[in-house]
Amino acid sequence: MSDPLILLAHGSRDPRWRAPFDALAESLAGRLDTPLRLAYMELCEPSLESVAAELAAAGYRRADVLPLFFAAGRHLREDVPRQIEALCSQHETLTIELLAPVGEHPAFIDALAGIIEGRAQHVEQQ
Repeated sequence: MSDPLILLAHGSRDPRWRAPFDALAESLAGRLDTPLRLAYMELCEPSLESVAAELAAAGYRRADVLPLFFAAGRHLREDVPRQIEALCSQHETLTIELLAPVGEHPAFIDALAGIIEGRAQHVEQQ
């Protein structure tokens, strides 16, 4: 049983805000052998807490959390580590590791730069 990867987004009460995250998770689920879960830090379900409980109940011993954030602000430096610490205390058989946010990955920066360059060229051509 391979360790699951939790994709963590901020969360919003607006269901339209969630659509791109749901689409991403659905697309990745068909591409990966790794168990994948989407969780939200706050404001909507599934919460990080409910996903951790689900994984612990399923017998997983370890999970990585990949934040779908551009950068590590206060939430990723303070709030999420506190959440993870509390979850590890609550589910003693589950170890949860917080990874660097996707925005810090060089491939993300390259992809985002490509999108921006494409839009800038489109504007120049108008």
